[in-house]
Amino acid sequence: MAFRSKEMMKKIIKKIGGEKNLAPGVKESLKKCMPDSKVVMSRAHRGIFAGRHIQFGNHVSEDGGNKTRRTWKPNVQEKRLFSYILDRHIRVKVTTHALRCIDKAGGIDEYLLKTPYHKMDTEMGLFWKAKIEKMYEELGEMEVVFFSPEDEAKFEEGFRELKLAQRSARRDAQRQMYGWSGKSKQIKEGSEKIETDGEGSHCDIPEQLVANA
Repeated sequence: MAFRSKEMMKKIIKKIGGEKNLAPGVKESLKKCMPDSKVVMSRAHRGIFAGRHIQFGNHVSEDGGNKTRRTWKPNVQEKRLFSYILDRHIRVKVTTHALRCIDKAGGIDEYLLKTPYHKMDTEMGLFWKAKIEKMYEELGEMEVVFFSPEDEAKFEEGFRELKLAQRSARRDAQRQMYGWSGKSKQIKEGSEKIETDGEGSHCDIPEQLVANA
């Protein structure tokens, strides 16, 4: 039903091989990264819920005031969110509250970067946050080069020529695949030849008529 931060800490330490293998100060830093929430829904592991989970309460009848236990489940939607750092869409289950938080932050990347680890109470959120932070760190270490307008124009012309070459190569490959033997080209050349011969014969007819006259 639920997982707690203590259980997550135990799992991490067990995978490492015990507290003996931990460097001094690592355990305290791990505790800061663990979520504060005590109870999290099982299906919240596979989405971003932004602190919205199942709630418990009573349903009170109007006549006698009888109380019966009931639950309130969050409104979960499956959405495709675009990530600029990944340059693709991410299909994830989110709550409507999480969608409003993402819109307010300016996107899924900004939301994951701005939200601290101890408030990211789902395993999927922790996974995407760590992955995007690593990619942003690698992007910051890259060198940036600026080109002049003339160089940019040359690059655009080169890309245009490359696209045309790829298109012609694709056309030739399709012709070879479907058994194109150049018959259409021969037919076209023959029709052009017939048209030129016809024009010449039409021009010769009036001269013969004039000569006979």
